Order: sequence, then C-alpha cells, then structure tokens
Amino acid sequence: MLSARPERPVGQPRILLTGFDPFGGQPVNPSWLAVQALDGRELDGHVVVAAQLPTRFGQSLHVLRELLGQHRPALVVCTGQAGGRAAISLERVAINVNDARIPDNAGAQPVDTPVVEGGPAAYFTTLPIKAMLAALLAEGIRGDVSQTAGTFVCNHVFYGLMHLLAQPAWAGTRGGLVHVPWLPQQGAPSMTLEQLARGLEVALRCALRTSADLRLAAGALN
Repeated sequence: MLSARPERPVGQPRILLTGFDPFGGQPVNPSWLAVQALDGRELDGHVVVAAQLPTRFGQSLHVLRELLGQHRPALVVCTGQAGGRAAISLERVAINVNDARIPDNAGAQPVDTPVVEGGPAAYFTTLPIKAMLAALLAEGIRGDVSQTAGTFVCNHVFYGLMHLLAQPAWAGTRGGLVHVPWLPQQGAPSMTLEQLARGLEVALRCALRTSADLRLAAGALN
C-alpha cells in the first residue's frame, strides 16, 4: 500500500540516485560505486543523495519507498549493472514481469510473476532520454537508448518506481532507470569509474534542464 507523500525536507531540492549492491558473484557493483562518487554533489541547485538498494526482489522496492518518503526528491534515477553492455544505457520501458535467470541475493528466483499484481503491463520512463543521450555523446561519453531493462531486480525496481510516481501524490516527480557497464576489472566491455560518474552527472544535469524530450529520427545519435 502506498503511503501519503510527506512534506519536502527543509533545504535544497534533492536528486535521489540509487545503485545496487554486488550480485551474481561479482566483487563490486559499478552502479553503486558510480552513484556513491556523486553523493552530496550540487547540480543546478539540487543536491544528489546517493543510496544503495539491495539486489533482492521485494526488499529493494521497500527500501526505495522509504527513501522517497524520506527525501521527497524532485528527480529519481535508479542505476544498475548490465554486464555485456558497452555504454551507459538509458532505459525506455519497465515491464510488469519478474523472470529471474539467476537467484537474487536472498536466493529468490521468481519466474513469470508480476511486479505489481493488477498493474499496467508497462510504464515508460519520464526522463528525457533522447536529450540525455545527446548530452552524453556531446561530451564524448558512450551512451545509448535501451528498449529493455531485462526482467531481474533492475526492472523490478524500475517498474515499482514508475508505478509509484504515477500516483497523483507524486505528480511532478520524474524518474527512470539507467544501466551502466562493468568496470575494467570485471571484464569487457567496460567503462572506468570516472567515466561512469561523469556520464551520470552529465545525464542528471540534462534531465534537470530539459522539460520536453528531443524528437530525433532513428539512428540520428548512433
């Protein structure tokens, strides 16, 4: 059950930026290291609050709801690791399906279950992903728009976030999910931690400054 939206904390408006703890036998999770590097950073009058989510179905959304209630952010960007991708991936759509190829960090491995019982089949991000992509590429940072966030805990959190933000109490708060590649020590393809942190900063600044997304022909930025 969704709780009532609290009053915004006193002080600067906030950006909630989340990453996950390591999973699948990996010693680190680049999503958490990258967002941690931006914690406390001031961007266009907003302060970044970095937080770690557990790589667990169910619990991850419980923690996210608590963070939203605590910080009442103006912008929410959840990030996750996507091994095998070569660029910062701006996710377009979250689907109402949990279908885990591997167990989460609590050993849960749901198959073909809904994220939210009776919820819509999918939600689109409310981030200006085409404008964010253009900003990344203008800075020489590899990026792309992704059409699938998978069906593991990243998509679980993405869908749960968008389901929450679709409620009238959260009108005006935008959010979405960004996937990041491995770090070099995890394998290839990869990006350095400095590149990931810089890319997220560029993407966040663009999201804050862009109210309407770019309308670009397919392939115009690739």
